[in-house]
Amino acid sequence: MNVISDRDYIESGMYTKEQAEVQTVPIHCKAALTIKEAAEYSNIGINKLENLLRSPRCPFVLYVGKKKLVKRKEFEKFISDNVEI
Repeated sequence: MNVISDRDYIESGMYTKEQAEVQTVPIHCKAALTIKEAAEYSNIGINKLENLLRSPRCPFVLYVGKKKLVKRKEFEKFISDNVEI
């Protein structure tokens, strides 16, 4: 079996631009969103989201180490249940 390096593979022309692009998951398919994604998804500002995530009883915050993520389904429920934020 012949093993070729990545460089040889790219130079061979068998490598296409589509393979180089990173596949991204649509926001509506993700279980957890970054604060930036949640802001784009909901049209709520990043600062307002950060304030909501800081509250002790926030139902949609998910901590991954020091990083805060937004649980999408709980966030959607929170938005639909509240008239004003």
